Amino acid sequence: MPPQMKIAARWIADHPTDVALLSMREQARRARVSLPTLSRLASRLGFEGFEALKSVHAGHVREQNGSFRGLAANLIRTRRGQKDHDFIAGHMVTLAGHLGALTSPDAVNSLKRAADSMAAADKVFCLGLRSGFPPAFMFHYIRSLFGADSVLIDGAGGTGMDALRMIATRDILLAVSVNPYTRQTLDAANFAAERKVKIVALTDSALSPIARLANLSVIVSTQTPSFFHTMTPAVAAVECIAALVARRRGEKGLTAIARSDQQLAAFDTYVGSSANRVRRVRRSNRG
Repeated sequence: MPPQMKIAARWIADHPTDVALLSMREQARRARVSLPTLSRLASRLGFEGFEALKSVHAGHVREQNGSFRGLAANLIRTRRGQKDHDFIAGHMVTLAGHLGALTSPDAVNSLKRAADSMAAADKVFCLGLRSGFPPAFMFHYIRSLFGADSVLIDGAGGTGMDALRMIATRDILLAVSVNPYTRQTLDAANFAAERKVKIVALTDSALSPIARLANLSVIVSTQTPSFFHTMTPAVAAVECIAALVARRRGEKGLTAIARSDQQLAAFDTYVGSSANRVRRVRRSNRG
């Protein structure tokens, strides 16, 4: 290659993300070559023009940043040589920062508002798919313990969304979705919005598609040093909201919790309960 073309080629090899994002003019300025040099380089490499070369780089960036494989490849490349101890420490420090962010005034206000809304609702329909399922299930499980009407929308037999037939305007849809956002969760939120149902979104951005449909959003951070996003802050948020709702139910909630305790004991659910051990001994003696 001619000297100027070599300079341009080295710059492109060293700055693949910039090739995908910057204009051709800006790239020429940064590489300190002329616009025709970039055009000739693209042709020399077999492309019809520089835009075709740029398109290839843009596709590569999307793959690296938008797929789990791409993120995992970045993890392996950028963390090569890092000791496991240092990676673990960094990961936990990141999670601690995300949890700490939930104590900010805005976050606390959103948690309180979510609890107020859910305490006043007739039913809460809990929806979270894929990584969003654990926080949705956790909220449903805790809410059912203190006797509040709750519906978990899951995918058993492909009939999960059928539960939304019963949703009404005095109910709430708790929709959990973070990037990458699940299409079916967004479809369910649209369904609820069309029926004037209040939506509480648990998501990672005020600009997420689920937040734009919601009446109230609780925003949690999901970034980690790993290739997979974290749902730890989302689970912490629903645990806090559930506790606040239980407080608002007062004695009514305590009565329901007592009934839950009785049912769990009747089925000998937990290991180590003294009451359960006594019950098992009595049954054994009768036998």
